[in-house]
Amino acid sequence: MSEGARNRPGERGDGVRIRPAERDDVELVLAMIRELADYERARERAVGSEDLLRDALFGEHPAAEAVIAELDDEPVGFALFFGTFSTWLCRPGLYLEDLFVRPAHRRGGIGRALLSHVARIALERGCARLDWSVLGWNEPALEFYRALGAEQMHEWAGLRLEGESLERAAGERSLLH
Repeated sequence: MSEGARNRPGERGDGVRIRPAERDDVELVLAMIRELADYERARERAVGSEDLLRDALFGEHPAAEAVIAELDDEPVGFALFFGTFSTWLCRPGLYLEDLFVRPAHRRGGIGRALLSHVARIALERGCARLDWSVLGWNEPALEFYRALGAEQMHEWAGLRLEGESLERAAGERSLLH
């Protein structure tokens, strides 16, 4: 590549550009979240709103960050992530909540570019690791991540409290009181 043909920051030579999401992208990111929920057969669970997402990404205390993949200025995917902390390593990490590439653009390196971008952010921030979860039936995603060297955490089981169970747990009184 000649000196004059170098890529701009956030851009790859194959025309894929990864950029931070901006406030004006909230509607787009939410639309892709819903497309991902459709793919994961759980559209009815994707009940977030633009206002909630805007506050989570750009409010006074942002809870997450997102980046958008564009191909020839067309949004074709996104990644959404947030900070974590490992008590064993005593170092920060990132959790990749969502990585999504629109179906017409899969198998073209966009998912790899998104993951690579988030991994670079993790390293730049001194993170010890990047974690994420994948649905057990999503073999294409599992295969993709294994090919990148990701380790499947078989010894860990994912657990969640939400809705009424979260409220019940919050209402439990300690036996020590």
